[in-house]
Amino acid sequence: MSALSNGNWSRRSLLRAATGLAAAGALTACGGNNGRGGGSSGDGLVQYFHAYGEAGTEQAIRRYAKAYRGANVSTQWITGSNFESKLFASLLTEKAPDLFEFHPQIQLVRSGQVADLTDLVTPVKDDFNQADIQSHTVDGKIYGVRMIDDPQFFFYRKSLLEKAGVGVPQTLDELIEAAARLTTDKVKGVYLGNTLHAVIRPLIWAAGADTLDADNRPAYHTDAVVGGIRQMRELFTSGDLLLDAPADYWDPSALVQGLTAIQFCGMWAMPVMQKALGDDLGVFPFPKVGDSGKPAVYNGGWSMFVNAKSERADEAKEYVKWLWIDQKEYQEDWALSYGFHIPPRTSIARSAEKLKSGLPAEGVQLFTEYGHFDNIGWTQAMIKATEDVFADAVRKGGDPEAALDRCDKVVGAELKKLFG
Repeated sequence: MSALSNGNWSRRSLLRAATGLAAAGALTACGGNNGRGGGSSGDGLVQYFHAYGEAGTEQAIRRYAKAYRGANVSTQWITGSNFESKLFASLLTEKAPDLFEFHPQIQLVRSGQVADLTDLVTPVKDDFNQADIQSHTVDGKIYGVRMIDDPQFFFYRKSLLEKAGVGVPQTLDELIEAAARLTTDKVKGVYLGNTLHAVIRPLIWAAGADTLDADNRPAYHTDAVVGGIRQMRELFTSGDLLLDAPADYWDPSALVQGLTAIQFCGMWAMPVMQKALGDDLGVFPFPKVGDSGKPAVYNGGWSMFVNAKSERADEAKEYVKWLWIDQKEYQEDWALSYGFHIPPRTSIARSAEKLKSGLPAEGVQLFTEYGHFDNIGWTQAMIKATEDVFADAVRKGGDPEAALDRCDKVVGAELKKLFG
């Protein structure tokens, strides 16, 4: 689901809470005020959600909560661009929520901020996408329950590619060439988002590399990634890339309004695009980078976590179990009634009629064949370091090798801190 109905930040900008997470860990270590109050209502559970862009989402979350008989559950629906700051600031106080949505982050586990939910998930573990289980697991324990999987790929206008005599790009070179041929005085060839941040990890994976390897060592600094960054610089300076669009990549408006022929976006926006463009819409993964690369699809998404420091942690766990484990009807509604998402429960995904044909089925196939998931050990600081690489080497034209060397130092320090 798109990040926000009235903000100007991307979905992944929620992964900027390094300061808050560090502070949470420090306060835990010092025994200070660390959010043991268990919510702000005083007479029930409190959950935090960011304001999704799709109509009906807030009403749905409140409807689910109202149907629960085990406790009163109130929802803080955080609008504007301050979800992360409000969430992580609140976790340091007695007004902390009892449960909240976010992404798997090892700092939350190391600081003792999120509860172990292994006992909730284990009975249905085999019915979850196993990559989702892995991305929420630390030392054999599961933290968080995935609510939705959000594959991200390129959407394109079939008629515009046909008119320009352009095929669906299979490589990054072909994407750059297509962008040039598709660009006119009114339409740019491709849109990657205003910050370009959304395509950093897809580029790494498409180059045959990874963020971290299985032993939690850096795996992104390869010749193919360096070459891919140079190609991104070529695209950035070509005049064929849409820059400074009214909304970031998560919003489908750039493609729908005819500002670009190809847009990187998420499957959540597919219904809006289909309504506006009908059959004149196709999808393809981030194309391969270099000779040994492979197409890539980044799977974003959202998960529910229980505040381990809440006095109502056990009650919160019961609610999470009721809604995100037991209530398959609500889980399907959340995934498929307000945009298209892939349910992380495989039994629900298999039976979802909306995903069985047409463009949604193509999206599911790309997700299945090329999907990559979050690595819980890939921290805020590491994410920021790779963004700095793009800022230096793509936007400013700096040397990619030098930029990656600087990134290596940040990532290495983080890994030493986390894993020794």
